[in-house]
Amino acid sequence: MAASIPNERASVREQVTAEEWQVRVDLAAAYRLVAANGWDDLIFTHISARVPGGHEHFLVNPYGLLFEEITASSLVKVDLEGHVAMDTPYAINPAGFTIHSAVHEAREDAGCVMHLHTNAGIAVSAQADGLLPISQTALFPASDLAYHDYEGVALNADEKVRLVADLGAHSFLILRNHGTLTVGRTVAEAYLAMHVLQRACEIQIQAQAGGGKLIRVADPIVEGIQAQASKVTLGQGGALAWPALLRKAERLDPGFRD
Repeated sequence: MAASIPNERASVREQVTAEEWQVRVDLAAAYRLVAANGWDDLIFTHISARVPGGHEHFLVNPYGLLFEEITASSLVKVDLEGHVAMDTPYAINPAGFTIHSAVHEAREDAGCVMHLHTNAGIAVSAQADGLLPISQTALFPASDLAYHDYEGVALNADEKVRLVADLGAHSFLILRNHGTLTVGRTVAEAYLAMHVLQRACEIQIQAQAGGGKLIRVADPIVEGIQAQASKVTLGQGGALAWPALLRKAERLDPGFRD
Protein backbone atom coordinates (compact mmCIF):
# COMPACT_ATOMS: atom_id res chain seq x y z
CA MET A 1 0.00 0.00 0.00
CA ALA A 2 1.31 3.45 -0.91
CA ALA A 3 2.48 5.77 1.83
CA SER A 4 0.35 8.70 2.96
CA ILE A 5 1.34 12.02 4.43
CA PRO A 6 -0.08 13.09 7.81
CA ASN A 7 -3.86 13.54 7.81
CA GLU A 8 -4.88 17.15 7.03
CA ARG A 9 -8.38 16.46 5.74
CA ALA A 10 -10.44 18.25 8.39
CA SER A 11 -8.63 21.58 8.21
CA VAL A 12 -8.50 21.81 4.41
CA ARG A 13 -11.91 20.34 3.64
CA GLU A 14 -13.60 22.77 6.00
CA GLN A 15 -12.03 25.73 4.17
CA VAL A 16 -13.10 24.86 0.63
CA THR A 17 -16.37 24.40 -1.23
CA ALA A 18 -17.81 20.98 -1.96
CA GLU A 19 -17.02 21.56 -5.64
CA GLU A 20 -13.37 22.31 -4.94
CA TRP A 21 -13.10 19.31 -2.66
CA GLN A 22 -14.37 17.02 -5.44
CA VAL A 23 -11.76 18.40 -7.85
CA ARG A 24 -9.12 17.84 -5.17
CA VAL A 25 -10.21 14.21 -4.81
CA ASP A 26 -10.21 13.66 -8.58
CA LEU A 27 -6.80 15.30 -8.99
CA ALA A 28 -5.26 13.33 -6.13
CA ALA A 29 -6.65 10.14 -7.69
CA ALA A 30 -5.06 11.07 -11.02
CA TYR A 31 -1.68 11.47 -9.33
CA ARG A 32 -2.02 8.06 -7.66
CA LEU A 33 -3.06 6.40 -10.93
CA VAL A 34 -0.15 7.97 -12.81
CA ALA A 35 2.20 6.56 -10.18
CA ALA A 36 0.56 3.13 -10.34
CA ASN A 37 1.03 3.11 -14.12
CA GLY A 38 4.73 3.94 -13.77
CA TRP A 39 4.27 7.23 -15.63
CA ASP A 40 5.70 9.40 -12.86
CA ASP A 41 9.19 10.91 -12.71
CA LEU A 42 9.98 10.98 -8.98
CA ILE A 43 8.69 14.37 -7.73
CA PHE A 44 8.89 15.99 -11.17
CA THR A 45 6.13 16.75 -13.73
CA HIS A 46 2.70 17.96 -12.75
CA ILE A 47 -1.04 17.69 -13.15
CA SER A 48 -2.95 20.89 -12.43
CA ALA A 49 -6.66 21.59 -12.14
CA ARG A 50 -8.69 24.78 -12.10
CA VAL A 51 -10.59 25.52 -8.89
CA PRO A 52 -14.32 25.67 -9.72
CA GLY A 53 -16.09 29.00 -9.56
CA GLY A 54 -13.61 31.23 -11.33
CA HIS A 55 -10.45 31.45 -13.39
CA GLU A 56 -8.05 32.70 -10.74
CA HIS A 57 -6.92 29.68 -8.74
CA PHE A 58 -5.49 26.29 -9.52
CA LEU A 59 -4.44 23.14 -7.70
CA VAL A 60 -1.02 21.56 -8.24
CA ASN A 61 1.15 19.00 -6.51
CA PRO A 62 3.30 19.98 -3.53
CA TYR A 63 6.95 19.94 -4.62
CA GLY A 64 8.80 17.18 -2.84
CA LEU A 65 6.06 14.56 -2.55
CA LEU A 66 5.99 11.47 -4.72
CA PHE A 67 2.83 11.09 -6.77
CA GLU A 68 1.88 8.06 -4.67
CA GLU A 69 1.86 10.28 -1.57
CA ILE A 70 -0.42 13.05 -2.82
CA THR A 71 -3.78 13.56 -1.14
CA ALA A 72 -6.73 15.87 -1.70
CA SER A 73 -5.62 18.02 1.23
CA SER A 74 -1.96 18.27 0.30
CA LEU A 75 -2.62 19.83 -3.12
CA VAL A 76 -1.48 23.45 -3.22
CA LYS A 77 -3.82 26.24 -4.34
CA VAL A 78 -2.05 28.91 -6.39
CA ASP A 79 -2.85 31.83 -8.67
CA LEU A 80 -1.64 32.25 -12.27
CA GLU A 81 1.67 33.70 -11.07
CA GLY A 82 2.29 30.66 -8.89
CA HIS A 83 1.67 32.53 -5.63
CA VAL A 84 0.26 30.27 -2.92
CA ALA A 85 -3.34 31.27 -2.22
CA MET A 86 -4.06 29.12 0.85
CA ASP A 87 -2.03 28.23 3.92
CA THR A 88 0.07 25.13 3.32
CA PRO A 89 3.39 23.72 4.53
CA TYR A 90 4.35 22.96 0.93
CA ALA A 91 5.94 24.82 -1.98
CA ILE A 92 5.49 24.25 -5.72
CA ASN A 93 7.92 23.80 -8.60
CA PRO A 94 8.12 27.17 -10.43
CA ALA A 95 9.47 25.61 -13.64
CA GLY A 96 6.63 23.13 -13.74
CA PHE A 97 3.91 25.68 -13.17
CA THR A 98 5.25 27.91 -15.98
CA ILE A 99 3.85 25.46 -18.50
CA HIS A 100 0.59 24.87 -16.66
CA SER A 101 -0.17 28.51 -15.92
CA ALA A 102 0.36 29.38 -19.59
CA VAL A 103 -2.24 26.86 -20.71
CA HIS A 104 -4.75 27.68 -17.97
CA GLU A 105 -4.49 31.40 -18.69
CA ALA A 106 -4.92 31.01 -22.45
CA ARG A 107 -7.63 28.35 -22.44
CA GLU A 108 -10.87 28.79 -20.51
CA ASP A 109 -11.68 25.15 -21.31
CA ALA A 110 -8.45 23.97 -19.64
CA GLY A 111 -9.94 22.59 -16.46
CA CYS A 112 -7.02 20.17 -16.14
CA VAL A 113 -3.53 20.07 -17.66
CA MET A 114 -1.41 16.92 -17.41
CA HIS A 115 2.30 16.92 -18.29
CA LEU A 116 4.48 13.79 -18.12
CA HIS A 117 8.03 12.64 -18.81
CA THR A 118 7.50 8.97 -19.69
CA ASN A 119 10.16 7.02 -21.56
CA ALA A 120 7.86 6.34 -24.50
CA GLY A 121 6.57 9.92 -24.63
CA ILE A 122 10.05 11.41 -24.61
CA ALA A 123 11.26 8.88 -27.18
CA VAL A 124 8.52 9.87 -29.61
CA SER A 125 9.07 13.57 -28.85
CA ALA A 126 12.68 13.16 -30.02
CA GLN A 127 11.67 11.71 -33.39
CA ALA A 128 11.54 14.13 -36.31
CA ASP A 129 8.23 12.72 -37.57
CA GLY A 130 6.65 12.73 -34.11
CA LEU A 131 3.63 10.53 -33.48
CA LEU A 132 2.89 8.31 -36.46
CA PRO A 133 -0.65 7.24 -37.48
CA ILE A 134 0.25 3.54 -37.37
CA SER A 135 -2.29 2.23 -34.86
CA GLN A 136 -5.95 2.78 -34.08
CA THR A 137 -4.84 4.11 -30.69
CA ALA A 138 -2.60 6.72 -32.31
CA LEU A 139 -5.39 8.10 -34.47
CA PHE A 140 -7.21 9.78 -31.58
CA PRO A 141 -4.31 12.01 -30.52
CA ALA A 142 -2.95 12.32 -34.08
CA SER A 143 -6.15 14.02 -35.19
CA ASP A 144 -5.89 16.68 -32.44
CA LEU A 145 -2.15 17.04 -31.90
CA ALA A 146 0.29 19.96 -31.75
CA TYR A 147 4.06 20.25 -31.20
CA HIS A 148 6.23 22.71 -29.27
CA ASP A 149 10.00 22.94 -29.81
CA TYR A 150 12.34 22.54 -26.86
CA GLU A 151 13.61 25.79 -25.30
CA GLY A 152 15.37 24.44 -22.22
CA VAL A 153 14.00 24.05 -18.69
CA ALA A 154 10.70 25.93 -18.54
CA LEU A 155 11.74 28.91 -16.43
CA ASN A 156 11.44 31.62 -19.08
CA ALA A 157 8.08 33.39 -18.92
CA ASP A 158 8.54 34.46 -22.55
CA GLU A 159 8.14 30.84 -23.62
CA LYS A 160 4.51 30.91 -22.51
CA VAL A 161 3.45 32.90 -25.56
CA ARG A 162 5.06 30.47 -27.97
CA LEU A 163 3.79 27.40 -26.12
CA VAL A 164 0.14 28.47 -26.13
CA ALA A 165 0.41 29.58 -29.76
CA ASP A 166 1.67 26.12 -30.70
CA LEU A 167 -0.98 24.38 -28.60
CA GLY A 168 -3.84 26.45 -30.04
CA ALA A 169 -7.16 24.70 -29.45
CA HIS A 170 -5.66 21.20 -29.45
CA SER A 171 -6.08 18.68 -26.63
CA PHE A 172 -2.74 16.92 -27.16
CA LEU A 173 0.74 18.45 -27.21
CA ILE A 174 4.13 16.85 -27.71
CA LEU A 175 6.92 18.95 -26.25
CA ARG A 176 9.93 18.15 -28.42
CA ASN A 177 12.80 16.41 -26.58
CA HIS A 178 10.80 16.78 -23.39
CA GLY A 179 7.54 14.90 -22.99
CA THR A 180 3.78 14.97 -23.44
CA LEU A 181 0.88 17.17 -22.36
CA THR A 182 -2.89 16.84 -22.47
CA VAL A 183 -5.68 19.32 -21.80
CA GLY A 184 -9.19 18.50 -20.62
CA ARG A 185 -12.25 20.27 -19.31
CA THR A 186 -12.02 17.92 -16.33
CA VAL A 187 -9.43 15.73 -14.64
CA ALA A 188 -11.18 12.74 -16.21
CA GLU A 189 -10.80 14.15 -19.74
CA ALA A 190 -7.12 15.03 -19.34
CA TYR A 191 -6.39 11.61 -17.83
CA LEU A 192 -8.14 9.65 -20.58
CA ALA A 193 -6.38 11.76 -23.22
CA MET A 194 -3.00 11.00 -21.63
CA HIS A 195 -3.84 7.31 -21.39
CA VAL A 196 -4.46 7.21 -25.13
CA LEU A 197 -1.40 9.32 -26.01
CA GLN A 198 0.89 7.28 -23.77
CA ARG A 199 -0.30 3.98 -25.23
CA ALA A 200 0.11 5.34 -28.76
CA CYS A 201 3.72 6.28 -27.98
CA GLU A 202 4.43 2.87 -26.45
CA ILE A 203 2.96 1.09 -29.47
CA GLN A 204 5.05 3.21 -31.84
CA ILE A 205 8.32 2.49 -30.05
CA GLN A 206 7.55 -1.24 -29.97
CA ALA A 207 6.53 -1.29 -33.64
CA GLN A 208 9.73 0.51 -34.63
CA ALA A 209 11.77 -1.99 -32.63
CA GLY A 210 10.45 -4.74 -34.90
CA GLY A 211 12.49 -3.31 -37.76
CA GLY A 212 9.90 -3.78 -40.50
CA LYS A 213 8.17 -1.23 -42.69
CA LEU A 214 5.36 0.51 -40.84
CA ILE A 215 1.90 0.92 -42.39
CA ARG A 216 0.35 4.36 -41.96
CA VAL A 217 -3.40 4.81 -41.72
CA ALA A 218 -4.80 6.92 -44.56
CA ASP A 219 -5.36 10.63 -43.85
CA PRO A 220 -9.16 10.58 -44.46
CA ILE A 221 -9.55 7.97 -41.72
CA VAL A 222 -7.41 10.00 -39.32
CA GLU A 223 -9.45 13.12 -40.06
CA GLY A 224 -12.73 11.37 -39.30
CA ILE A 225 -11.67 9.67 -36.09
CA GLN A 226 -12.95 12.36 -33.68
CA ALA A 227 -16.58 11.66 -34.55
CA GLN A 228 -15.95 7.99 -33.96
CA ALA A 229 -14.26 8.73 -30.62
CA SER A 230 -17.44 10.37 -29.36
CA LYS A 231 -19.41 7.24 -30.22
CA VAL A 232 -16.86 5.01 -28.44
CA THR A 233 -17.27 7.00 -25.21
CA LEU A 234 -21.07 7.29 -25.66
CA GLY A 235 -20.65 11.06 -25.80
CA GLN A 236 -19.35 11.13 -22.24
CA GLY A 237 -15.64 11.50 -22.98
CA GLY A 238 -13.44 10.79 -20.00
CA ALA A 239 -16.45 10.70 -17.67
CA LEU A 240 -17.32 7.23 -18.98
CA ALA A 241 -14.17 5.60 -17.58
CA TRP A 242 -13.56 7.85 -14.57
CA PRO A 243 -15.82 6.10 -12.00
CA ALA A 244 -14.01 2.82 -12.71
CA LEU A 245 -10.65 4.57 -12.39
CA LEU A 246 -11.69 6.04 -9.04
CA ARG A 247 -12.59 2.53 -7.87
CA LYS A 248 -9.13 1.39 -8.95
CA ALA A 249 -7.52 4.25 -7.00
CA GLU A 250 -9.57 3.20 -3.96
CA ARG A 251 -8.29 -0.36 -4.24
CA LEU A 252 -4.70 0.85 -4.52
CA ASP A 253 -4.98 3.11 -1.46
CA PRO A 254 -8.06 5.07 -0.36
CA GLY A 255 -5.75 7.55 1.40
CA PHE A 256 -5.79 9.81 -1.67
CA ARG A 257 -9.15 11.10 -0.39
CA ASP A 258 -7.58 12.45 2.83
